[in-house]
Amino acid sequence: MSEPTLDERTSTGAQHWLRAYYALRGAVSLAWVAAALTVGTVSPWASGVLLVVYPAWDAMANVLDARRNGGLRENPTQAFNTAVSSLTTIAVAVGLTVGMHAVIGVFGVWAALSGLLQLATAVRRWRTVGAQWLMILSGAQSAAAGAMFLVAARAPETPSVVDVAPYAAFGAFYFLASAVWLVVSMARSRRRRYADMGG
Repeated sequence: MSEPTLDERTSTGAQHWLRAYYALRGAVSLAWVAAALTVGTVSPWASGVLLVVYPAWDAMANVLDARRNGGLRENPTQAFNTAVSSLTTIAVAVGLTVGMHAVIGVFGVWAALSGLLQLATAVRRWRTVGAQWLMILSGAQSAAAGAMFLVAARAPETPSVVDVAPYAAFGAFYFLASAVWLVVSMARSRRRRYADMGG
């Protein structure tokens, strides 16, 4: 029989954290979508709050994740993502005083940048945690969605919080799917270790 190595225990701990983190992010995104499609469509004030809260939560979530993995200094892509999302929160609040075209334009730039940074974070984590391919896809799709937001910002139709809901819904799907994939991956690893121990 063989005991798990330090690296294996570290990897397992990271997987446990990411499973919970991805599930939390997916749940919050789903709640945001539900709020956007209900109160966000009938209350301009609620719509504005939701649009400000979305990037603010992303900044907080990146800080939370980074702190569990050595801090922002050890996770430069998340540190940059935190800064980008924080600036986006301010820019959205200012944009609301100008109009929704400005807000959607801000979301476009943010989605593109944060998507690329999420992709970079997932690639960096792949070596130690694995099961990051969904996060890579999510980051790439976020960057593509950014371009679509920028197109919408120039369209004659006035956008609304509903236009952001599909983007948030896809984000929720990728986070929840990643959490499930990590559960499957961890179960497979346990079975392999059990088999190696002669169980």
